Amino acid sequence: MKLNRIKEVLEEKGVSQTWLAKKLGKSFSIVNAYACNRQQPSLEVLYEIAALLNVNVKELLISKE
Repeated sequence: MKLNRIKEVLEEKGVSQTWLAKKLGKSFSIVNAYACNRQQPSLEVLYEIAALLNVNVKELLISKE
């Protein structure tokens, strides 16, 4: 079950997971775990990712429709 769209939004923005990891001050493996839905970021980190990617935090989440 997918819970976030971080990987898709990174691709849409043409941004690498490495870039995001550096901006967040986190390891690539943590960001890759977020992108591959092996681990979910905290709400605080989710908002930080949204701000860095200049998107609404809702765009990073999968709607349950």
